[in-house]
Amino acid sequence: MTKPAVAAVDWGTSSFRLWLLDAAGAVLAERRSGEGMLTAGAEGFGPILEKHLAAVGAPDSLPVVVCGMAGARQGWIEAPYVTLPAGLDGILAGAVPVPGQGSGQGSDRTRKIRILPGLAQRNANEPDVMRGEETQLAGVLPLFASGRHVICMPGTHSKWVEAEGGVIAGFRTWLTGELFSVLSKQSILRHSLGDNVAPALPDTPAFVAACTDALAQGGDIGPSLFRIRAATLLQDLRPADAAAKLSGLLIGAEIASARQLFDLPAGEVILVASGPLGTLYAAALRLAGCAVLQADADDAVRTGLFEAAKRLGWTGPVSESSLS
Repeated sequence: MTKPAVAAVDWGTSSFRLWLLDAAGAVLAERRSGEGMLTAGAEGFGPILEKHLAAVGAPDSLPVVVCGMAGARQGWIEAPYVTLPAGLDGILAGAVPVPGQGSGQGSDRTRKIRILPGLAQRNANEPDVMRGEETQLAGVLPLFASGRHVICMPGTHSKWVEAEGGVIAGFRTWLTGELFSVLSKQSILRHSLGDNVAPALPDTPAFVAACTDALAQGGDIGPSLFRIRAATLLQDLRPADAAAKLSGLLIGAEIASARQLFDLPAGEVILVASGPLGTLYAAALRLAGCAVLQADADDAVRTGLFEAAKRLGWTGPVSESSLS
């Protein structure tokens, strides 16, 4: 049986993901739960981690590399932000040790645990931070190791990253996912979308039309948002189409704004996303005239965590194309 070399953990605000990896980075076991930072802050990060490690049969001495909100100020132990511009080698080398962690029932040994730092853009006029996405960037580094590239990373807080020669030069954050949640649940539009909000599909005419509208308006979607409510009252707009319109407007507005900042039509956009959200963004980017190179977000964060484990000397040698 293949022996595990490291446990890789992506610890978000509301989610926990753990992979047991061998020395080549292959997945031997996986655990997922809703025990994110908000839960772990009350129950304890160490006990939650050990519970999941025990569930996959991890040895007491197995090291663990962690990214995400476990390294936030309100997390397990703060992993200070690395200031831009930054190469990913320096970011992953900045992993912070978690001291004094017991490694099993009745054991007097301690488990090696490292938490990766986030990234900070400290420009006085454009301050921004990310935590967790930097590890996804490490996982897709071969896609932007040379030349200039723009990377789109959708989510609750979507990140757009500008890289030059493998170095992160700058990034911007859009609250697209959070805005969809707030507008669909707490605004007047909740009456149009209904209690069970239907997921948008990329080929739904309502999504395509709304996204095209937002792109044409350069992201100025204020009046278009209320038209969702008006169309519900006057044109019997169905809840599923209302949800598709809201998704299309918000994603289209984000891309329209990013297009102005990053000159997107000039080249290919690297899209790091998984599942239905990745499909929506890929369709929207193509509507905006962008070529899309897509990478799976789950694969990216797992690969990035494994590259960090390599830098820590916990696995085999670092590959030439891994981190520059």
